[in-house]
Amino acid sequence: MSDERPVAAVRMEALDPALAAAAAAWARRLRLRQGGDAEFALQLGQQGLQFVELGAHAAGPIRVDFVAGAVAHRRLFGGGSGQMIARAVGIQPGVRPTVVDATAGLGRDAFVLAQLGCAVTLIERQPLIAALLEDGLQRAQADAVVAPIVARMRLLCANAIDLLGAWEDAAPQVIYLDPMFPTREKSALVKKEMRLFRPLAGGDDDAPALLEAALALATHRVVVKRPRKAPAIPGVPPGYALEGKSSRFDIYPKKSLKGRAEH
Repeated sequence: MSDERPVAAVRMEALDPALAAAAAAWARRLRLRQGGDAEFALQLGQQGLQFVELGAHAAGPIRVDFVAGAVAHRRLFGGGSGQMIARAVGIQPGVRPTVVDATAGLGRDAFVLAQLGCAVTLIERQPLIAALLEDGLQRAQADAVVAPIVARMRLLCANAIDLLGAWEDAAPQVIYLDPMFPTREKSALVKKEMRLFRPLAGGDDDAPALLEAALALATHRVVVKRPRKAPAIPGVPPGYALEGKSSRFDIYPKKSLKGRAEH
């Protein structure tokens, strides 16, 4: 969550002349140039914002879509409250903890938790990624099925370490962390996203400081998603872990979501 990130050249583009004014507004807000050489582009089209690498052999664009595609498939067939992430954050009958996702990224895990009934605050420090999230949340509000889900999602663009340290709202019961790491799930989609976003967001070398801030604020537990074979974040060791095929969830319990001491 440090502010020292690699600098990548990004320009703003309108894919439709009718959207030129809206694209210009995004460019002013995000301090992006419109035109000139660039490695990447934030593009505004009829389907919303998308981020794309420029060049002959570049991969396709990345968008945030909570209504269709992979997120919709997970919403319909992902396993509901039986999913490992649901168990990791403590979802159980009658218990839907308040959650802060302090490394929101493209919001997929936060959406799953919101779908299951949790109120989720998303924190994303990279302004362009936050813009994609904001755009995706706004478009989702127009869908009758998904709108009630995204209504439980609140987005903040900020440095999570600073924000958690100066938190003024009611403290969240659970803080969820998914720091960027070199090797992750072996899907082409995730690999593409990591390759595109790393020049913007950099690595999460300050993950230990973020974990410390999360442990100081969360009232009940902190959950950290890691590659299955990766070491835990340096610092306080997790109390226990839930392990899947490619990833695991390290659990740092503080007290039970039912009011009893966790073991």
